Amino acid sequence: MTPMDHAKNLILDYYNAFNRQDMSRFLTLLSDDVIHDINQGRREIGKSRFNEFMQKMNRNYKEELKDIVVMANEFGTRAAAEFTVYGTYLQSDLGLPTARGQTYKVAAGAFFEISNGLITRITNYYNLEDWITQVK
Repeated sequence: MTPMDHAKNLILDYYNAFNRQDMSRFLTLLSDDVIHDINQGRREIGKSRFNEFMQKMNRNYKEELKDIVVMANEFGTRAAAEFTVYGTYLQSDLGLPTARGQTYKVAAGAFFEISNGLITRITNYYNLEDWITQVK
């Protein structure tokens, strides 16, 4: 298996764990000092910060990712994914519209750095304005 294939499989494993809500597996795929660039927000560093972020996300949103396409460079050190997020807004998030169980569907993408078989950086993107329009 090539380094590119390993990288693609790592990212697919990451998203499959997300979809199963298997946070234990999800977190084992990250380096301890993982960098997380939050969509249109700040940068956080460390697996514990990422875990806190995911706990908040799982309280406020129920999401499933579909139509996942993963691309990687030949060295297996960089990857990108495009997917569709199907979700339900469960609990109001600070600074965002009030949650009333609204459903949404948004296109999203992510960029990854990979080292020693672990994800070392995740940069997420989706159109926040589109999401806000759908849940208002």
